[in-house]
Amino acid sequence: MTEINYMTQGNVEMPRLNEALLQEWIVAVAATLNQKVGCLTYVFCDDEYILETNREYLGHDYYTDIITFDYTNSRHIAGDMVISLDTVRSNAEGLQVPYETELMRVIIHGVLHLCGINDKGPGEREIMEQHENEALALLPENVFLKD
Repeated sequence: MTEINYMTQGNVEMPRLNEALLQEWIVAVAATLNQKVGCLTYVFCDDEYILETNREYLGHDYYTDIITFDYTNSRHIAGDMVISLDTVRSNAEGLQVPYETELMRVIIHGVLHLCGINDKGPGEREIMEQHENEALALLPENVFLKD
């Protein structure tokens, strides 16, 4: 059974997302990789929270956009994904792409990791980017709620 949860930590506001559409998209992307979605939790946070998480759980002393904790079993992908909205925003500015696009790329990046796509080895970053782009092509237009 698919269950996707969203929460915040630190000094951030919850992104205004159509959670039903977002879930359909995540499930559809996982299905393209022959995976089923179990329980996913997204924790949206600020840079300080993700830095502390990176230090505590991974021993890394740097900021990042996402940390994925993988609890996948043989039947369903599952995990916690901690996303720094500060870093997503600064990356979007640096890449000159809309914040919403970059946030969706990071959201699906974690799912792709849970599906077994890596990005640290030789040539893996390009494979990850290809999967991200294919996933973004499937994204419904109205995932972000208007004010």
